[in-house]
Amino acid sequence: MSVAETAKSTVEQFTAASNTAFKDGVEKTLAAFNEANVHSKKNLEAVVASVTAAAKGAESVGAQAVAFSKKTFDDQVAGARSLASAKSVQEVVELQTSLARTFLESYIAEVGKLTESVSASVKDSIKPLNERVTDVVEKLQAKR
Repeated sequence: MSVAETAKSTVEQFTAASNTAFKDGVEKTLAAFNEANVHSKKNLEAVVASVTAAAKGAESVGAQAVAFSKKTFDDQVAGARSLASAKSVQEVVELQTSLARTFLESYIAEVGKLTESVSASVKDSIKPLNERVTDVVEKLQAKR
């Protein structure tokens, strides 16, 4: 084999190897971009689900607060009427004590309900994001 043929053969081998390496690199890069796009889409879907859950939770808590406010107002009006109809100072003191206890117990119960609602809303809001984090961590650990 002549030097020219050896050089030509070497160049052809180098060119073929370079083309294969370049093609493999481009395919790996495109696959990585596709995977990143899939992850981005899933992340966006998780954020949308989280925000939707948070909005529903806020709506629920708001509705509870409005209902409690209306009930409290009605109870206070009824309490004021009963105080106005009292026949003695002793009866006014007893009614006022009873009303204060009832309102305080009602308020404490409502705070408990609102706390449960807010807690459930936060859990529902965080769930989609937590699932995405778990998925990413599992994939990263699998590639180790």
